[in-house]
Amino acid sequence: MTIRVVLVDDQAMVRTGARMVLAAEPDIEVIGEAADGASGVRVITQTRPDVVLLDVRMPGMDGLETARRLAAADLPTRVIVLTTFDEDEYVAAALRAGVSGFLLKVAPPEDLVAAVRTVAAGHGLLDPAVTLRVIESFAAAPAPDSERAGALAQLTDRETDVLALVAAGLSNAEIAARLHLGEATVKTHVSRLLLKLGLRDRVQAVAFAYESGLVTPGR
Repeated sequence: MTIRVVLVDDQAMVRTGARMVLAAEPDIEVIGEAADGASGVRVITQTRPDVVLLDVRMPGMDGLETARRLAAADLPTRVIVLTTFDEDEYVAAALRAGVSGFLLKVAPPEDLVAAVRTVAAGHGLLDPAVTLRVIESFAAAPAPDSERAGALAQLTDRETDVLALVAAGLSNAEIAARLHLGEATVKTHVSRLLLKLGLRDRVQAVAFAYESGLVTPGR
């Protein structure tokens, strides 16, 4: 199956570079581009791609507002935010806007390709260099959200343990080793907790774990 991608970035050179990298892959097709958020929403709504590569800083409608509008439109499209090291303040807001992944603009081409495939397959993606910034951004957040904290009661003790380890950045294999479980069992726990909490993927699970107070920075 071909993964259909739309590029939304105000820098033409960035779009051209991403298009060249992705077009070289037999299972990926770039079906549209836009230079700003408003145009991006129109292109994405019309083409309904599998994945969008979305810049944060753009003239007019920025990437955060674009992500919020796409989430409100309830499209099947998944969003990867392209970020740079000096945009830490956008990370938590983008998570809350429902994006599925973060990727640094300086990431090598093979990471871009892998990110598109990962998110298209329904998984969340945090660039390792961004993970610490996610944690730090929640460290400065307000007190835990009471509604989200209450939602944790839906989870079994084991599902709660798994959610905490997902928030710590562990893979299914690492969680399995930590909890002395089979990797397939961990995958089942992850699927069930996402369903119970109404979350789309692991990236949203990280945000939920911090916002609910289940996990606190430094713990």
